[in-house]
Amino acid sequence: MEADTSGATMARSGRVVEPSVSNALPHFVPLAVFPLVVCAAAYGGWWLAGPFVFYALADGFEKILGPEERNMDPATTRESQLFPYKLSLWLWGALWPVTFVFSLWQVLVSGHLALWEIVIIAVFLVLVAQSVFIVGHELVHRRAPWERRLGEFLLSSCSYPHYATEHVYLHHPHVCTPLDPGSAPKGMSFWQYLFPELKNNLLGAWRFERRGLRRRRRPVWHYTNPFWRYAAGIVFWYGLVFWLGGPLAVLAYLILCGSPVFSMKISNYVQHYGLRRIRTPAGRFESVKPRHAWSADYKFSNWMYYNMQRHADHHTSNQRYPLLQYHGESASPQLPGSYTQMNSLALLPKRWFATIDPLLDRQRAQFYPEIDDWSAYDSRAFAARPDAFDVIAEIHAAAPRLAGWINRSPELLDRLRDREFTDLELPAGIGPDPEFEATARRGLARLYWTHELSLSEMKAQLADIPVQDGSEAVDAAREWSNSKVFQVAVHVMRGNLSIRRGGHGPVARGRSLDRVRAGRGGGGLR
Repeated sequence: MEADTSGATMARSGRVVEPSVSNALPHFVPLAVFPLVVCAAAYGGWWLAGPFVFYALADGFEKILGPEERNMDPATTRESQLFPYKLSLWLWGALWPVTFVFSLWQVLVSGHLALWEIVIIAVFLVLVAQSVFIVGHELVHRRAPWERRLGEFLLSSCSYPHYATEHVYLHHPHVCTPLDPGSAPKGMSFWQYLFPELKNNLLGAWRFERRGLRRRRRPVWHYTNPFWRYAAGIVFWYGLVFWLGGPLAVLAYLILCGSPVFSMKISNYVQHYGLRRIRTPAGRFESVKPRHAWSADYKFSNWMYYNMQRHADHHTSNQRYPLLQYHGESASPQLPGSYTQMNSLALLPKRWFATIDPLLDRQRAQFYPEIDDWSAYDSRAFAARPDAFDVIAEIHAAAPRLAGWINRSPELLDRLRDREFTDLELPAGIGPDPEFEATARRGLARLYWTHELSLSEMKAQLADIPVQDGSEAVDAAREWSNSKVFQVAVHVMRGNLSIRRGGHGPVARGRSLDRVRAGRGGGGLR
């Protein structure tokens, strides 16, 4: 049963945070870093200790203040009451560009700082920039166009404005499914996750916007393509850095932008690691629930990072950050520490798996007691071919070695859509009883694989594959042969062919019978 976290329940339990200026003040704490960075850049020397002390004390306050499980009631909170909370966010979005430009001037133009001071200030700017994604993330979700544009501009300062498209239109609807590269499956380390995620973020955002323009019958270069805005933001920041410091400054800026992007990717990895939305009998994924994001609720982190740790409610309600609800362990899996601590742990895969995988197994047993085998959901084949889940689950349940085969080469699943395979898979109800249907399937499979697919037919199919030289011909023949053996293996697994007949047809000649036995748990492709 889902946990009841409604405002009425919170009110009855006395665990409500009333919207007020005093309760909003803690969310102004992150703004304190800006005058500290400005003084450090303007004066150097001992002024550099200011930002260092700010970040050093943050960890201590985390331990002292502990968790915060109280919620603001969305049902009784008026939009006007949220003004001070929104103001803290808007001030952050306004002060960051000013502080950044001022610091760049001091570092690149004024010439009063030593090299070691410049390096330290660059580190401080990177630390502050890590919050850019949190603020930008909150803003790009808002309805007001000016807030979304401000969010895009902030993200551009970290060279990542396309996040505005990818996160809202791809990550959110597809979270915890293979359609979202940002939701890491169980067993995938952060280092395996990072580079494909970066690539898919950019390409996925571009493809999404291109499809939208095509639906409206507009060319990709139409002015409504948001990539024009993203490019303008990038040009502004890189142009500014080049004007102030030249090519070397641009190179340094490009490298330093990698740090906040890296930090954001760790958070994204931690927030959804291993969590999966199950497939419904209708073939769709279940709706997003609090169980599909890891939760933590430490008070100081929520002040500093605008309730980022209440990510489970962000995906189910998409409300402004002060209204996000804390979901306890009855509704959402809980991390053993704050997001900051878990982000550091994620960099060490062995320790990460040892800590989180048992919690993930507990989450699955708690929320999905009817599912005993998660291997299909965790498989590489499902990640590559989500539409083929039913046959992937069938193979994982019946033929472990064949499952390894499709996980190594997911493209083999495409061969199960070929007409030569589907024509032999008679639909249910075609005969007077199940026994007749099974006999008909076996008869068709035997007829095709042992007689109709003769050597002359095999040669004709191979001749239809375009190749330019002998090497390509060998590769094409190997791929063709592997696909046919895979089809035979699936027929064997389903009982349409016996192992003896599966290993007797023309395709299997020259191969050991063990390859065909993959359908019963043995063999593999080469």
